[in-house]
Amino acid sequence: MRITTWNVNGLRANLGKGGFEQICAIDPDVVCLQEIKARPEQVDPDQMEMIRAAYPHQVWNPAQRPGYSGTATWMRAAAEETGLGLGVEAFDAEGRVIASRQAGFWLFNIYFPNGQSDLGRVPFKLDFYARLLELCDGLQRRGEQVVLCGDFNTAHKEIDLRHPKANSNQTGFLPEERAWIDTYLQHGFVDVFRRLYPERVEYTWWSFLSSARKNNTGWRLDYFLASKGLLPRVEDVVNHTSIMGSDHCPVTLILKD
Repeated sequence: MRITTWNVNGLRANLGKGGFEQICAIDPDVVCLQEIKARPEQVDPDQMEMIRAAYPHQVWNPAQRPGYSGTATWMRAAAEETGLGLGVEAFDAEGRVIASRQAGFWLFNIYFPNGQSDLGRVPFKLDFYARLLELCDGLQRRGEQVVLCGDFNTAHKEIDLRHPKANSNQTGFLPEERAWIDTYLQHGFVDVFRRLYPERVEYTWWSFLSSARKNNTGWRLDYFLASKGLLPRVEDVVNHTSIMGSDHCPVTLILKD
């Protein structure tokens, strides 16, 4: 089973840059998109026809605010169950979470909030982390396996961004943000890429400014965190760093069926 997560930074713009063709080249069974900034009826009908032919089972969670945030999960096979949001209106109005029950685990497609350059949304972001963990703890206590994927908007360790010292006071690398990744790992989750590749330097986001991507001045913000019980099924995690079309690249988790 192949699951691809991608913050497309505007689905319609991404599709216009060949995004769907690049997804097809990766050949995932499930596609988890973040920051779609659109409703399905706003996507070009011809493009939607192609997408539905490849992924007939779809769950969309657009934000209430037009042109902002939002997530979508596209699947070849129907999920056993799906759900939207975290049960908190302030978070759910922004369309940040889609849960789908796959074969043997719950898959969460998540677009974590950005703390903003003035740090004004950092408390909102930390509250989001806390609420999601409450739900995950409940699932794991019941014996469920869980996979969290998406744009976490946080680089966990210094290895996960090009200039850690220069960004130590910036959202995305604040100590209190990074501590939440530690907390998830203490609650039964594993950062699958880092478990497989403890010393590998790869990024998944590059600013559009200052030739950041050309110079590989990036951050690893896009993750798969999986319950420890799923590790025997893990074959690989691939950061598709050469794929363009967004300021993020897609990331694929490969599981044994």
